[in-house]
Amino acid sequence: MTRLCVLYTGGTIGMDHTPDGLAPVPGLLPRLMQRFADAGHDFDLVEYAELIDSSAIAPAHWNRIVDDLVARYDAYDGFIVIHGTDTMAYTASVLAFALQHLAKPVVLTGSQLPLVHPRSDGWSNLADAFEAASQADLCEVTIAFDRQLLRGCRARKVDAARFAGFDSPNAPPLAEFGIAAHWYRERWRARTAGAFAATRLSEAARVAAFFLTPGAGAAIAGDRLAEGDLAGAILMSYGNGNAPDEPALLDGVKRASEAGTLVLNLTQVFRGAVEVGAYAASQPLARAGAIPGGDLTPEAALAKLAVLASQPGTPEQKRAALVADWAGECTR
Repeated sequence: MTRLCVLYTGGTIGMDHTPDGLAPVPGLLPRLMQRFADAGHDFDLVEYAELIDSSAIAPAHWNRIVDDLVARYDAYDGFIVIHGTDTMAYTASVLAFALQHLAKPVVLTGSQLPLVHPRSDGWSNLADAFEAASQADLCEVTIAFDRQLLRGCRARKVDAARFAGFDSPNAPPLAEFGIAAHWYRERWRARTAGAFAATRLSEAARVAAFFLTPGAGAAIAGDRLAEGDLAGAILMSYGNGNAPDEPALLDGVKRASEAGTLVLNLTQVFRGAVEVGAYAASQPLARAGAIPGGDLTPEAALAKLAVLASQPGTPEQKRAALVADWAGECTR
């Protein structure tokens, strides 16, 4: 029988109603999940002492999850990480890059409504997560949500009002769960050669994102970049990577890049990619030193920059690593 480990970090799924609104209740989710043990699933559940709303996630929390997965890696066949939805895509992306040569499934899930609610989506999300985490040939980090299995470093939270909380805008799902589970194994990542290893994040590394807007936004972003104290920066540009020919922005990108900051150009649009040369307006950022990010999600970009900032290497080596395929995060 497949033996699974469930890490319960917090989130809506295990909350209950309090005078101040929904809040985590220690011990509640383990009691409710007894039904999965009664159904024959073999798993151990680790409830974190500090159950957090995922909007409070920080690198220290990511390191705790990485450490717990590493410590238990050899003892289990698969892993489920129960997590709040607000930053689930960030955590899934961090794990996708921080866990190298993964040979077991790591499945994140949560819910839009808590399990105590009579219409909670948490039960089906958990059921699908258990099934996905039991697939021996699934060797990547995924998100099980609303009857879909998505690649973790391709997923985004797209809706706070419906059960379809996540989507993978530029990549198809890895599985769909109807009356039967439909496993699209041809889309799964093959296991990579090498021993399992993990990168802990530097909690001092500074990575930031700048959303370009008409008006003063580009100059403000450029002024901040010029300070040269960031390990990584994401510029959320327009369309296919276009940006205004703003001297302060281009000077900031140039200075930051020369100081060793990895400056990544991403598009604000939900679908599509940065394509340098598609429009003339995409050229100035590239000439200033910004690296085109293709169709990376902002969540995956931030995670990849954070992991790179935690690893040794020259700026040139890190620029090369940034555009390399680590976990199927970008269309090649």
